[in-house]
Parts: sequence; structure tokens; C-alpha cells
Amino acid sequence: MEKESSLENFFSPESIAVVGASDNPKKVGHILMKKLLNFKGKVIPINPQHREVLGKKSYASLTEYSGDLDLVIIAIPSQKVEKIIEECGKKQIKNVIVISAGFSEIKNFELEARIVEVAKRYKINLLGPNCFGIANPYLNLDTTFANTTARKGDIAFISQSGALWSSISDLSVGKFGFSGFVSLGNMACLNFYDFIKHFDEDKKTKTIVLYIEKLKQGKKFIEICKKSKKEIIVIKAGRTKQGSEATVSHTGSLATDFEIYKGVFKQANIRHADSLFSAFNYARLKIKPKGNRIVILTNAGGAGALMADYCIEQELNLVKAPIDLLGTATAKDYETVLNKLKNQNFYDSVIVILTPQKMSESEKTAKEIVEFSKTKSVIACFLGGDSVKKAKELLEKNNVPCFNNLKDVTEVLGVGL
Repeated sequence: MEKESSLENFFSPESIAVVGASDNPKKVGHILMKKLLNFKGKVIPINPQHREVLGKKSYASLTEYSGDLDLVIIAIPSQKVEKIIEECGKKQIKNVIVISAGFSEIKNFELEARIVEVAKRYKINLLGPNCFGIANPYLNLDTTFANTTARKGDIAFISQSGALWSSISDLSVGKFGFSGFVSLGNMACLNFYDFIKHFDEDKKTKTIVLYIEKLKQGKKFIEICKKSKKEIIVIKAGRTKQGSEATVSHTGSLATDFEIYKGVFKQANIRHADSLFSAFNYARLKIKPKGNRIVILTNAGGAGALMADYCIEQELNLVKAPIDLLGTATAKDYETVLNKLKNQNFYDSVIVILTPQKMSESEKTAKEIVEFSKTKSVIACFLGGDSVKKAKELLEKNNVPCFNNLKDVTEVLGVGL
């Protein structure tokens, strides 16, 4: 479908209309209006049943409102959506989000085809249907119905599942932030590559994370990803037969052989993560070792052995047996080994494990790791709670990736290589 070249008004609109705005707290239109209370631009409720919604004058229809609109959000029963998109076209509104469900995801292909035809006729950028909306934390713009509002950051998240945003935005509080979020829903018109192009040009975005159930127009996807100047990380659902079947009922997508997708991701020069956790932590920590040759340094033999297993599972190259400093290790013991490793080139990254024991000096050890990180790639794993809290804060303040779970380290390294 022919589309407007810019999607800027999805993320930086000055005026938004909510079709289906409501005073009923149980309605999606009410939640959307509440989420938009912090938005600095105009918010226009559209509902013939209300004269006012949350203190804002409500209009019976889009055509009744005489002003310009940059973005329209539709949250009404599916059978009424076509008529509203027609009104958008006549009013020359170019950007529309259809939150409403009841289309191809329940095999109502004919209705979805009709709204696509109307959008195409009027050259409307149509997002959805059956989507969760978009968010731009920099403008307090949140058209989703997630419980929390994500903080500002440099990760753009493009997802075929909207509900994932609820957990990710909640999980991200105090950990990482976003330059934008978009839920694609059924992808009737706008697709992954449309928004990859948008975020590739966005100055606030450094990393793009994708959650994919099914790709449309794979060649175009590969072409756009290859041109991207930004790091792209992907999580693919439907890797198993059961997972594939689940995606069909979710967004009307049919996932195909996962091996095919792995090939596509490789061609597109994008990284594949095994989990959302790995993807977002990799994006947040920007772990970029030059290769996959790993050395493990630990004060606990068991932890070192487990880490070795996880490294091998992630196809990392463990170049030597874990260096075990024993439970009596002090910061000086860590410093001695790290200083020796500084001048060696047989490895690419060092994983430093610390378990809090009587002789442990977590903060002093953290300082030694920070010093080592100035010349070499290092990832810390400090196992424990309050006793290593300040050490972790010191590491993160100095941009040294620090985890409290052994497996998480190797999962994120696996994404990064």
C-alpha cells in the first residue's frame, strides 16, 4: 500500500482525537483518555453519547470537530471502524491507530480488507487493527492501556504483541528507558520495516528491539534492516510447534519454520535473542565484545563451573578452565589476576564472579573491575543482595555490566556475539 513517507505524527502529534472516548472506567476509551491527561497537545474526545469526557468537550463525530487532527485513535466495535476511517479520509487525516479487535485475528478477513481499502484510497497510515497503541516518553505520550508509563531512554521497541509492553514498561522502571514503543497488531498496513525506518532516523534511539511472530514482505524487511544505522535485536515467538499455533490466534499470524527466520535475521544483520530479558539487557548494557573467547574469574568453584556450562550452552569459547581464587579471595587477589590478564590477548572478555563471603571485599573488588574495564572487556556477576548492593551500583555507575544471575550473563553475551 502507498503510504505517507513520514510517521512522525504518530510519535510527535500536536492534536489527537480519541474515537470511543468514555467516562466509563471499564471502557478502553476511558483508559486512553486518562493516559493522555499528561500529554501537552490537544486531546479531542469523540463520542455521540457524551458532551464531555474527563473535563474535555466531546464531539459527536470527527466531522463535527472543525480543527485539524494529526492523529486519530479508534477504540470502538469493529463493525463501526470502516465508517470512521472513511471520515478520517474525508477530513484529510493521515495517521490512524485502530485499537479495536475483531478482524483477521478471529478470521474476519473481509472486514480487515475493507478498512485497508479505505486507508489505501485516502493514503492513510493505518496502524493495527487489534493493536495496543504507541508511546513516546519524551512527550508524555502514551496511547496504550498499560498500568505504568515507561521512562525516557534510547531503546525503541516494535512489537507484534501489545500486551508485552505492559510487563516490559513495568519491568523497566529504574533499569532502562525508551525512545518509543509501537504495537503493530495485525499489521494490515504498517509493518515492521516502516517503523524501523522511522526509529533509524530518530536521534534519541540507539537500539531497536523487535518482537516478531510473523514477517510480511521478508525481502523488504531484510533490505531495511541492512540499511539501518542502529543496532537491531529480535525476539522471535513461535519457535516450537505449540508456539507457532499460539501466534495464529493471537494476531492472525502464521509462524513458519524457525530455521527460516534465523536465516532471515542473519541476512538482515540483526541479532537474535532467546528471551526478552536478554534482548533488553543487551540493549541497555551495550555489551560489545570483539569475539566469543571467554575467561571466567571466580571466588566460588561451583559458580565458576555453572558459568562454564552456560557459556558452552551459548556456544561461547571458554579458552581455559575457570580461575578459582577460592572463598578467601580479597580485592587484592582479584587485582593480581586482572593485572596479569591486562597484558594478554588470548581472550576477548572476562566474566568476574563474586559471591559474598567473610573475606570478600565487594566494593574494593568492584573498583578493581572498573579499572580493568578501561582497557579490556569485562562483565561482572555479583551474587547476593544487600552485601553487594553498593558494589553493583559502583559498577553500573561506571558502565560495567553487572548481573546477579549466572545464566543471564551468558544469555546476554550470546546475543552480543
